[in-house]
Amino acid sequence: MKKKTSIKGNANTLLTISSLYSSMTKAEKKVADTVLNDPEAAVHYTVTDLSEKAGVGETSVIRFCRSLGFSGYHEFKLSITVTVLNAVKAETEEEVEEAGDYPLSIMNRVTAIHTKVMADTRALLDPKSLMQAAEWLLSGKRVHFIGVGSSGITAQDAYYRFMRLGLPVTVQQDAHIIAMSASLLGKDDIVFGISTSGSTKDLVDPIKKAKASGATVICLTSHARSPITQVADAILLVPTKESPLQGGALSTKIAQIQAIDMLSAIVESLSRERTSEAIMKTANAVADKLY
Repeated sequence: MKKKTSIKGNANTLLTISSLYSSMTKAEKKVADTVLNDPEAAVHYTVTDLSEKAGVGETSVIRFCRSLGFSGYHEFKLSITVTVLNAVKAETEEEVEEAGDYPLSIMNRVTAIHTKVMADTRALLDPKSLMQAAEWLLSGKRVHFIGVGSSGITAQDAYYRFMRLGLPVTVQQDAHIIAMSASLLGKDDIVFGISTSGSTKDLVDPIKKAKASGATVICLTSHARSPITQVADAILLVPTKESPLQGGALSTKIAQIQAIDMLSAIVESLSRERTSEAIMKTANAVADKLY
């Protein structure tokens, strides 16, 4: 059998893929074309996304990655990410050098990115899903916000916002505690799972158990066809441009917080008397903490 040339560790994965293109199989060429035509987009694809874009099965994508010397899709995507980021870094440095004002150019670029994220979030979120989620939050015996890693920080913020509105809420960020607490949930509980990828096992597996016990599941994610969406009763979809090297990117956090902010505003408007009283009580509770 012909031995495949490995490109693992190569400084420019895209150039090497091009050099090996003629020796690839038909399915491999479809995957290669998809990556080479838009590498910046490919950085954000899941294996399912790439297989659908290329018109091949997921196993063909995995075989493509392994034929290039990578252990699997994740390692391949990391290599592509490094290649793309190096190219972007070089372009940015050239732009900054031409502009002659390093801090200002960076400030403008970051602001433009975050402004677009907010506009994309508004366009992507489904009003009906937001309304359904708000109604469930108000009707549940208890609402459990869960998330791990960076998404756990968003869960903590969501807990704070809805606690101040007077909802019976909890928050868990530790994987073991999430697993144990989820096993105790039932039909009157609302589980609010937050996961950018929607594929975090420490989150999805406990949610499946809670769902099987009758709990209602709401998820906040950036991947519509991910494991968490398969068990969710309501899906709040937000955009992300988070590469494997940017876990917890601020742009993703902004999209998540914007969605939480919209949801809390709807909850507040649906139960004005209840939420207004809670807001006043919580404000008075810390009034003497200020100088």
